[in-house]
Amino acid sequence: MEETEAKTCEGGDAHYWYHGDKDAIVRRLKRIEGQVRGLQRMVDDDKYCIDILTQISAVNRGLQAAAVNLLEGHLAHCVADAQTSGDAQEAEAKVKEASAAVARLLRS
Repeated sequence: MEETEAKTCEGGDAHYWYHGDKDAIVRRLKRIEGQVRGLQRMVDDDKYCIDILTQISAVNRGLQAAAVNLLEGHLAHCVADAQTSGDAQEAEAKVKEASAAVARLLRS
């Protein structure tokens, strides 16, 4: 998994925009983690393939919801801040970054 250099969207604080929503995001990811562990148990227990596929679909929807939440926040904060900063290069870079993220999400 590629990790980009830590950048802040607002001012010089050490946190990304989602810092205030971090607990909710972590809860959602832990719920997804539990679902994935459940999938492993289902396979270990030789559960019906359609039931496993149904649960895989639920995990995918959970991940998509988390991704959309993060993307919406990125657009509302990071991209919007860059647009109003007066720095045209930064604004263009943030839009390209968001477009690349959307493209990755659509490929997955």
